[in-house]
Amino acid sequence: MFTTKSIISSISLSLFIYLEYFNLSNILINTIISLYGFYLLFTLNKKELFSTGFLTSILWFWWISYSFIYYDLTYLIPLVLIGIGTIYGILFYFAGVIDSLLFRVIYFFSLSFINPFNFNWFKLELPFINSYLGTSKIDFFIILASSAMLIYFQKQNKFKAGIILYIIGLTILSIINKPILNTVPSELNILIQNTNISQKEKWNKNNRNKILNENFNNIENAINSNYDLIIFPETSFPIVLNHQKKIEEKLLKYSKNISIVLGALYEKDKLLYNSSYLFQDGIITVANKVVLVPFGEAVPLPEVLRDIINNTFYNGAKDYETAEKPTTFNIKDIKFRNAICYEATTDEIYKNLDTSYVIAISNNAWFTPSIQPTLQDLLIKYYSSKYNLYIYSVTNQY
Repeated sequence: MFTTKSIISSISLSLFIYLEYFNLSNILINTIISLYGFYLLFTLNKKELFSTGFLTSILWFWWISYSFIYYDLTYLIPLVLIGIGTIYGILFYFAGVIDSLLFRVIYFFSLSFINPFNFNWFKLELPFINSYLGTSKIDFFIILASSAMLIYFQKQNKFKAGIILYIIGLTILSIINKPILNTVPSELNILIQNTNISQKEKWNKNNRNKILNENFNNIENAINSNYDLIIFPETSFPIVLNHQKKIEEKLLKYSKNISIVLGALYEKDKLLYNSSYLFQDGIITVANKVVLVPFGEAVPLPEVLRDIINNTFYNGAKDYETAEKPTTFNIKDIKFRNAICYEATTDEIYKNLDTSYVIAISNNAWFTPSIQPTLQDLLIKYYSSKYNLYIYSVTNQY
């Protein structure tokens, strides 16, 4: 099942992440290797397609199992990895049920719209994010069609003619369909306050005062350096902030000299939210998360199954609550769409945009050390290109 071709195909479709992770990314190399990976997809049989989907998803998402360590569910890690691989293996397998190049083009193009359990990080067009080609759906369709055409000419013993047309077609595509980004940073003097706190340290009550005091020191330094805005990562204040009036009052006092965006929990009517807080000119604005992390913050299953999973594996914990729509902060008369971690890489958060700026705050400590922050950065770059936005990404453990 795991043939040389399927292994090479999996590596070719995944290498762009690891090259970026090791700071070895190269536009030409990314383009050639990714194209070769898609070319191979049109040469594989059903069993090889399954193994390619299996291996590729593991190479992209092995880090998901890290979070289970913090729930004392380490024993589930092998099952999680097998489950992830099997889901995507099956999805790839069906590309081979009909022996037709046209079917395979349509199938893989359709697959780019499918998100199992609402998890949308497996974007088949993403390998071209740092390449000479674009990542739009049109780009992706043409890349698939060109790969199929090359295979067709090869079967007709006209491979040289096919490769010439293939190269000419993709060269034209790279010239005429490359997105032009014209969004520039805002005129505000903004401090991106990334942090490096482990997940265990962050939520250890003994470390709370130390973390809070470091945050306060960073705010004071930002004020002394004449910044207009300081942005902290997701849950950078590891508390239910609206229950901590003294801390709120201190932040409100700071906010008369600098605008502050930070991540913390928010509770209302006994419901818990993962939120961003804006402190500005003595006023608090709270933006609750709209899109939750599947199986991390919410179980995307019917209520009966969701309760069983929460009771069995998460000690009866409830899913986080969500806001009905995204929030746009008005910071010193400039609008910024708010996005918290996973939702910064979903289309939902970019609906009804009335600004070119986004503040995306994340806590990657659940999954580090791993390629997860790298993959997230590539996805944020993908959405920045897709919607022509300038995204201020602020993370803990990047």
